Amino acid sequence: MANDRFASAVFDEYLKKAVAHASSYLRKLPDRHVGARATRDELLQALRVPLPRRGDEGGDVIDLLASQVDRGGVACNSPRYFGFVVGGAYPVALAADCLVSTWDQNAGIYAISPLVAVVEEVAAQWLLDLFDLPRDSGVGFVTGCQMANFTCLAAARHGVLRRAGWDVEADGLAGAPRINVIASAESHITIDVAMRYLGLGTRAVQRVESDEQGRMRVDALRDKVASLTGPTIICAQAGNVNTGSCDPLREIGRIANEAGAWLHVDGAFGLWARASESLRPLADGIELADSWATDAHKWLNVPYDSGVAMVRHAQDHRAAMTSAAAYLIQTQGEERDAVDWVPEFSRRARGVPVYATLRALGRDGIADLVDRSCARARQMADLLAQEPGVRILNEVALNQVLVRFDDDDDITRAVISGVQRDGTCWLGGTNWHGQAAMRISVSNWATTEDDASRSVAAIVRVFRSLRDAVPT
Repeated sequence: MANDRFASAVFDEYLKKAVAHASSYLRKLPDRHVGARATRDELLQALRVPLPRRGDEGGDVIDLLASQVDRGGVACNSPRYFGFVVGGAYPVALAADCLVSTWDQNAGIYAISPLVAVVEEVAAQWLLDLFDLPRDSGVGFVTGCQMANFTCLAAARHGVLRRAGWDVEADGLAGAPRINVIASAESHITIDVAMRYLGLGTRAVQRVESDEQGRMRVDALRDKVASLTGPTIICAQAGNVNTGSCDPLREIGRIANEAGAWLHVDGAFGLWARASESLRPLADGIELADSWATDAHKWLNVPYDSGVAMVRHAQDHRAAMTSAAAYLIQTQGEERDAVDWVPEFSRRARGVPVYATLRALGRDGIADLVDRSCARARQMADLLAQEPGVRILNEVALNQVLVRFDDDDDITRAVISGVQRDGTCWLGGTNWHGQAAMRISVSNWATTEDDASRSVAAIVRVFRSLRDAVPT
């Protein structure tokens, strides 16, 4: 009786409140001020109290949190949010994620949740098929591309040392053959962080020059590889974080294969080009790699957090990640234990929204989502380029646009700050080859032509107001 009352009264009350607040937030999302407006002190004043001894009423807590999101939250899922390659939550993904929280499954091993294990097994196969990667690859659902890169490079570390006769999982790195790690001068910081986590260190990374769009130079890579002996890992990139460009992956793959090196591709968002017939050539040759990392919370538009690690050599992937203990009930058959493929023991069932979104969109829907994002990026670049004093710095290959104003660092930074304050859209800045630049990333399924036009109009308005304010 008590349990029935608890479930029907308390859960229903809180869930109804949460759903009402969530619905209100989503209704206002397309037109709301995109950035946050409250300061840290203002938010602390609203939220910080001494920890209650007996606790506040739960519904009041839900109301309080919801009351602060409009002023303290950034509308990262807004169709006019263009910062940090952040996707919005696709409707079916958001709904599936609510089920994940409701079910509260620990997705670490099959015995705890056969449903989640099977859902993630199917989602893993769909992703390999969508990207046209080896179908027997190992797949792990992790928090994001940082942990996807870490997982893949852990498998790489295991694999190249295994070939050299060393068991790094049992014997560690002390006394092991030194691993050569090669990466582009434009590689993402998550590669360096993974090197730290893996005990290889950032000084182990040998840099290869990149071209004017941030693509690894094949001639420089070939020379670098020829100068090295011993176990080697090459880190390439699909989707430069600033320009969106992809390394020449087929040529890099041939070099790696000829040298017996492990090729890893950081494809946080660029791997999704493989889902588009028109964009697929940009990632040509990626199938020659040994491992691939990507994010689902970017272009697949599932809620945070959701990354994917894929490794051609499933035995190396599993050996680098798996854990075992006497008290665990681990499968000895075909069933999938997620703990074999990811760094985490206990984990959220983050593959469920991936499954739901892949199934709801299908191949054509995923291709359309990626293509539309790139079309909106080109639209914004074309419109901005028409304004005197505005220069587009990159070839808009995918969904990234780099913009510079009056060829001046201070003015460019001032435009970025002004646009953030304006609130029509939100975007960030970067430093590209020694120059300050505005960085526009279009990754949201809901971004329309009108959203792009409104955002460009706001950017131009801020730029013109700054120019008008400068004394002549």
